[in-house]
Amino acid sequence: MDIVVLCGGLSQERDVSISTGTCAARALRERGHRVVLADLFFGRPEAVEDPRALFSREDPVNIYAVGEKEPDLAAVRARRGGRGLLGPGIVELCQAADITFLALHGGPGENGQLQACLDMYEIPYTGSGYLGSALAMDKEITKCLFAQEGISTPPGITLHRGDAGRTLPAFPCVVKPCSGGSSVGTSVVTDAAQYEDALSAAFACEDTVLVEQYIKGRELTVGIMDGRAMPVIEIIPRQGFYDYKNKYQAGLTTELCPAPLTPEETAQIQRLAEKVYRTLHLQAYARADFLMDGTGELYCLEANTLPGMTPTSLIPQMAAAEGMDYGALCERIIEVSMKKYGRGQL
Repeated sequence: MDIVVLCGGLSQERDVSISTGTCAARALRERGHRVVLADLFFGRPEAVEDPRALFSREDPVNIYAVGEKEPDLAAVRARRGGRGLLGPGIVELCQAADITFLALHGGPGENGQLQACLDMYEIPYTGSGYLGSALAMDKEITKCLFAQEGISTPPGITLHRGDAGRTLPAFPCVVKPCSGGSSVGTSVVTDAAQYEDALSAAFACEDTVLVEQYIKGRELTVGIMDGRAMPVIEIIPRQGFYDYKNKYQAGLTTELCPAPLTPEETAQIQRLAEKVYRTLHLQAYARADFLMDGTGELYCLEANTLPGMTPTSLIPQMAAAEGMDYGALCERIIEVSMKKYGRGQL
């Protein structure tokens, strides 16, 4: 197949996306596909003239390592200049491919905007459509849908930039951007002084912030592939919570796959993950994140419609537990995504 792997973009998860993209592009090439790697924001200007010629080239793909801090997006934007979030040649390149593999995380690449754009051009792509992507990215909407379907989620409130007369929440609590990812701008807060700092950090990311009750418990995550739950992983950071640094720096977090749960607990969380998938109108594949408190109660935190595929990511570990290597996983993602377009085989 001729495949475009789209990564980068202009979100705070840009570096994570580039890592996912380089890994996926290399793996798909090793499986015999003709692959072009492209940064959504910077584009491939040469694709405007003859996009198909790029699939015959063997541009080197170097695996990208994620740093400890999220990127400086102002500096990234300044490097290209101009307006718009789609770089030159992106549409032409994707139109020339059999499918576009979305290796994007956060922002317009995951919130439904790009998916709607690709739909307008009748460009096939991996992952959920624009509706499921938008619902899952907005955590306030996600919470409302969970409440309607009886899916437990930590109670909380939504704050908007400029809200007056804010009252202090009960501590401890969690403060996070409403539509963020990779724990960027997220803080666990234990007192009033920390709370103000946490609000500043979250509002630096976007204009809407969630303040949730802190749930002490085990961190669990479940992938869903084509509507079926994958093995459960338990996440145990060595220090603090599962923040950006602990997510992407090797050796800072222990991940147990399959998670040490009873068969009944495993079945319960997998059923719940599949229900989350249906509730949010997701397609192809996704990942749902949970907390299990001391009584065994499960709380769903969110669903990720384009979960990471970096060397430290969770979906590849779940696939490996089922006997599927990284390259086969990338092909499986393409296969289940093609069902949206009435095609189910590579």
